[in-house]
Amino acid sequence: MLRQPFVVAVDGPAAAGKGTLAKRLADEIGLPYLDTGLLYRAVARRMLDVSEDPAHTSGLEQAEGLSPEDLLRGDLRVPEVDRAASLVARQPEVRHALVGVQRRFADERGAVLDGRDIGTVIFPDALVKLYVTASPAARALRRYLQTGGDTTRPGWEEELREIETSIRARDEADSARETAPLRIAEDAVMIVTDDMDANAVLAEAIRIVKDRLAAAD
Repeated sequence: MLRQPFVVAVDGPAAAGKGTLAKRLADEIGLPYLDTGLLYRAVARRMLDVSEDPAHTSGLEQAEGLSPEDLLRGDLRVPEVDRAASLVARQPEVRHALVGVQRRFADERGAVLDGRDIGTVIFPDALVKLYVTASPAARALRRYLQTGGDTTRPGWEEELREIETSIRARDEADSARETAPLRIAEDAVMIVTDDMDANAVLAEAIRIVKDRLAAAD
């Protein structure tokens, strides 16, 4: 029998395409969607706004004051927030405060959630666990284009190298942190997206969901 709530956990490193997949997948199967990484980005943004250094200051107060409007800001996916969010995500008190937010989101109807520890920490019993990844170079290009980058602009290669360096540093920090490190759940299915467009990734995810649902019946 299908366990409740029906949760699809979509984990993976930054800019691998997991957010795009999770949102489209949620629409396809009729579940609410939550980008959990935005929670940490929003906490980091609030800290930066008041000149708090996430490397030396707890983000608990900002996490507890988080509002829906904070998640709608247009300045959450910039390099300074990338770095700060990684530091915020290492703080056990912040992660603890946000765990409840994520679990409550899925309590009523289930959900598709994407992040870095959904299948390992937040919902270790999720029926479907996906780990979406790609090479640092491919992810850097996606992030560059997401933030308005132009590959015809002079100097764009240097900008791209800086983003790739930032992504590699984020990967290392996320994998090495003591609290809920980035890792692949033992029962997750990996999707490598380097040579896949968004439609192909979605089709593969839908296939996996159907297979898991069929196995659960």
